[in-house]
Amino acid sequence: MASDFAQFVKQQADIVKIIGDYVRLKKAGAQNFSGLCPFHKEKSPSFSVHATRQFYHCFGCGESGDVFSFIQKIENVSFPEAVRFVAQKCGIPLPKREFSSEEEAQEGRQRAKLLELHELATAWFEEQLRSPEGALAREYLSGRGLKPEDIQKFRIGYAPESFHALRERLQPVADEQTLRLSGLFSFKEQEDGKPGPLYSRFRKRVTFPIANESGRVIAFTARALEAGEKAGPKYLNSPETPLYSKGHVLFNLDKARQAIREQKGAVLVEGQMDCISVYLAGVKSVIATSGTAFTEAQVRLLSRYTTRVIVNFDPDTAGANAAEKSIALLTEEGFDVGVVTLEGGLDPDRYIREHGAQAYLAALRGAKRHTDYLIERARQLFPPVTADAKVKALNLLLPHIRRMPNRITRDEFAADAAQKLGIDSALVREELKQAAAKRRDSLAHAIPAFSEAEKVLVRALAGSLSDPALQAVVAGYDANEAHFEGLTVASILKKLRHRGSADPLDVVDDPNEHNMLAQMLLTEGEPVSVEHVKAALDTLRHRHLERRQRELRAAIADAERKSDSTALIRLTAEKLAIDRELRGF
Repeated sequence: MASDFAQFVKQQADIVKIIGDYVRLKKAGAQNFSGLCPFHKEKSPSFSVHATRQFYHCFGCGESGDVFSFIQKIENVSFPEAVRFVAQKCGIPLPKREFSSEEEAQEGRQRAKLLELHELATAWFEEQLRSPEGALAREYLSGRGLKPEDIQKFRIGYAPESFHALRERLQPVADEQTLRLSGLFSFKEQEDGKPGPLYSRFRKRVTFPIANESGRVIAFTARALEAGEKAGPKYLNSPETPLYSKGHVLFNLDKARQAIREQKGAVLVEGQMDCISVYLAGVKSVIATSGTAFTEAQVRLLSRYTTRVIVNFDPDTAGANAAEKSIALLTEEGFDVGVVTLEGGLDPDRYIREHGAQAYLAALRGAKRHTDYLIERARQLFPPVTADAKVKALNLLLPHIRRMPNRITRDEFAADAAQKLGIDSALVREELKQAAAKRRDSLAHAIPAFSEAEKVLVRALAGSLSDPALQAVVAGYDANEAHFEGLTVASILKKLRHRGSADPLDVVDDPNEHNMLAQMLLTEGEPVSVEHVKAALDTLRHRHLERRQRELRAAIADAERKSDSTALIRLTAEKLAIDRELRGF
């Protein structure tokens, strides 16, 4: 991607608007916006975006950069892809695709080829479902209540029993290394350590394509049609590939995201069939974890669209444990969470088939608050009839209570738990107080202090290269470099002084210095003028003279002890000159 085009896009892009699609930002000053960092867990906003300087910085985890680096990290894409993404957001026509290096070009070609392979595989699986061998798979899907149009909508297919049929289909369009990277094939390591021949990973299974947010197929989940050791696991997922990381993807989000935004909420289920059944029952805002544990990355992904979720996992032990962990992740990120436990211990798919869509919709409307669900779960696991059981029940609930970001809801949760467990509420509050104190101690960290003069000089040097204020700092720096020694920001000033045309944040590599620079730029007020710079330079000169005055006092005392009259005369003369200079301030 040509650098001049990237620079043009960066100038046209509104970083606040683009980041605002992922992070709920609130105004925090004249030019700053703040929100919860999308790159780490936090309860209090430490993520800031500067509208004028067009950069972001998190004071919690240290992530920082411009609009492109934000898109690169949050979308897990390369720099050229980030530039194209931002350009499309801004309605800027794309030039003919170019790459800055052969490595970048290779990465782009590889990604495009893997997407092509997955599209071809999806279409081939769909064909196989219609073949004579696919009869058992069609019977299975029909038994799950799926009509042909439903199957087509979700592009469900069938992987035949053949070890090599898919490889033969895809060999003409990709080399063996790319086929190996796709995750569509397995291989055994040979005695010489080299990988053996490829064979189909998915065999005699119903295939469910997993798409990214834009609807491109990037992986599969495949369900076995037979039971037993030879059949392998009931559900088999694609491995991690350059396209797919299971903890970063939510099944059906490509179809559900618009409904999630419109309805300001989502329904979270475990498996693909649950998700498909709920979607076809009319709940278009449903997504699934694809049978894997819910992750922080998935929470952050979902938070781009909503902060309200109804969790409806299977009611068995594994499902209840997964629901509890999911609730913890969601509440820590500030989600409003409801929980549905279906009658008869049924999963969503079977419940809809046995009771109908309307009964399921009624169950969603009757979702419990997650606090009520957790208290009831604690009471079921540890019936509070003995002191020991009460302690265990409270210990299960305390981490969830602590995670509540809002103090009022946290206090309500604690009081409700105490009442239903038969525990003195004062004891619960004391436990929470002690935990909060420990957390504050563990999170306490100080950014080195810096003076207003240092702040002015840094901001001036970080400004436009044509700014008179910056030029005044440069002149002062070159004339009296010794005045800048010993400053907290001395190293930052030196790097900025020689930065050329680079972005100021790009020339500071040290994480602590980067943090300090970002803090100063994000908290800047009125523009720095030449008068501000002159006052700051005078402050540094005064500070330098005072430091030299202290040094001379010590040197004079030493000369007196040694009876060194020559040194005493010279040092005293210099001190008197400095005394006069300081009186002139």
